[in-house]
Amino acid sequence: MTEKKVLIIDDDPDFVDSVRQVLEARGYIVDSAPNGEEGLKKARQIVPNLILLDVMMTKNTEGFEVSREIPKDDVLKTIPVIMITGIREKLNLPFGFEPDSTWLPVKTVLEKTIKPEQLLEKIEEFIK
Repeated sequence: MTEKKVLIIDDDPDFVDSVRQVLEARGYIVDSAPNGEEGLKKARQIVPNLILLDVMMTKNTEGFEVSREIPKDDVLKTIPVIMITGIREKLNLPFGFEPDSTWLPVKTVLEKTIKPEQLLEKIEEFIK
C-alpha cells in the first residue's frame, strides 16, 4: 500500500488531535499547521495526498484565501482540499458554502462537528 499523507490546516488543537488519531489508526500519515501561511509552506514541503482546511484561523476568511492559493501553485494544484468549518454556526449564517472553481475551489465543504466515519468516507473518496 502506498503512503497516504493528509495535511490538516486548522488552529484548533483538540480538533487536530482527534482527527489525527482517527486517521493514524487507519494508516494515514498526518501532519498539521495552525494557520494558512504555515499550511501552504508545509504543503509544499510534504506534498500531501489531501488537505483538510479550516476557514476561521488567524482571520475569519483565512481558509477561503488559502483555498484560492492552492490551484495557483504548480506543486499543490492537483491536491484535493476538503474544507471543514464551523463558520456557519459561529457566525449564525443562514446559508452554507458550495465549492466552485473560482471563489471556493475545494472538493467539498463539511460542517464541524463531523463524525469520524463521515470524514473518513470523504477522505477515501478523494484519495484513490
